[in-house]
Amino acid sequence: MTKTAVSQPLSTVIEVDHLSVRIGHKPVLTDINLSLRAGEVTALLGPNGAGKSTLLKSLCQDVEAEAGRIKIHGKTIGNWDRRQLAKSLAVLPQHASLTFPFKVYQVVEMGLYPLTLSQQQGQQLIGRQLAALDLSALAQRSYPTLSGGEKQRVQLARVLTQLAQSDKPAILFLDEPTSALDLAQQHRVLKLAKSLAHEQDYAVVIVLHDLNQASRYADRLIILEQGKIVSDGTPSETLTPDTIRQVWHYDPIVVMEPGQRTPLLF
Repeated sequence: MTKTAVSQPLSTVIEVDHLSVRIGHKPVLTDINLSLRAGEVTALLGPNGAGKSTLLKSLCQDVEAEAGRIKIHGKTIGNWDRRQLAKSLAVLPQHASLTFPFKVYQVVEMGLYPLTLSQQQGQQLIGRQLAALDLSALAQRSYPTLSGGEKQRVQLARVLTQLAQSDKPAILFLDEPTSALDLAQQHRVLKLAKSLAHEQDYAVVIVLHDLNQASRYADRLIILEQGKIVSDGTPSETLTPDTIRQVWHYDPIVVMEPGQRTPLLF
C-alpha cells in the first residue's frame, strides 16, 4: 500500500493575547488576539487609521502596549535580548531614511550585523540578495541617488541579509513594501515574500492596501477596522462583499479568478 504524505502543521512563531494600544488619549488597537505562523504570508488589511501599521510596530516593540502580552518563539518579547531577536526578526518600514553616500552593497552589508559569517560567506550572501531583488547592476551606485522604489528594494535586501542566519523560523515584517514600486517590481517583491514563506518557512506579515494583491499573494488575511479585528481567514473567507461594504464602504464586484480559489475585486 502506498503511504499518503501528510502535511505538517504550521508552527506558531508569534502569539498575541489581549493587546491594546493607546496613543495619547486615543485607543488605536483594542483587545487583539492572534497567532502568526511560519510558512505563511499574512496580510494586514483595512482602511487608513484602522491600526495596521500600529499592530506591526507593536509586534516589534516600536510602539508600547497599554495592555496585553506578545510572545515570539515562545518567549515574552520584553525578555528577548535585542541582538538575539534581530537574528530572527526583521522589519522593513515604509520609509527608511539614510543620507550618507553609502554604496548600495554597503547598505545591504549592514544586514550582516549582528550575524557571524566569514567575509567570503557574507559577500556571497549579499550577492544573492542583490540578484533576488534585481539590484546587481546597482551594487556600486550611491544609495542617495536611487529612486524611492530602488531604495525600498535595497532596504529589503538588507533585512533579508539580516535574517539569513536565523536558527529559528525567520519573521519578516513588511509595512506597505510596494508603495514606491512600479507594477513589475511590486509583483517581484510579493512573489519573493511568498517564496520565502512557502520554501524557507518564513513567517511573513505584510501591510497592504491593494486587496487584489493581498488576495493573490497572501495565505491569510486579517482585516482591521477602528483598531479591532473584524475578519481573519483565507482570501475567499474574508474578502466577501459584506465585509468590504462594512469596512471600506464600497460595493464591490467579486469574481473568482479562473483556475484559482482567490477572489478578484472590481
